[in-house]
Amino acid sequence: QVQLVESGGGLVQAGGSLRLSCVASGRTSSSYRYVMGWFRQAPGMEREFVAATRWSGGSTYYADSVKGRFTISRDTAKNTMYLQMNSLKPEDTAVYYCAGNIKNVIVTTPSEYEYWGQGTQVTVSS
Repeated sequence: QVQLVESGGGLVQAGGSLRLSCVASGRTSSSYRYVMGWFRQAPGMEREFVAATRWSGGSTYYADSVKGRFTISRDTAKNTMYLQMNSLKPEDTAVYYCAGNIKNVIVTTPSEYEYWGQGTQVTVSS
């Protein structure tokens, strides 16, 4: 089992920045096989893909809505994944979740991810 804990959410004005963190613990010895992703869910909406990266490094993938504004990264020494969010917009308001899958394939469907954090709220005011 892998446990994921997000932090870093908060209230920010449009145009501002936030950095989310996701710390992984537990069975991380096979982390080289993991793909880690960020998803978000706004009230009344389905959970949607934001970004993903291979824990072993290399590939990253972004939703079109955040491309050029958000950056996903990871620090393997700290077992931590980050989402740097710049130029935030009110439509970015949502609960943000980090997730992991051991398929070693970057996928954008929430059901393909086995592990989930509890979420952190991001609110962008206009």
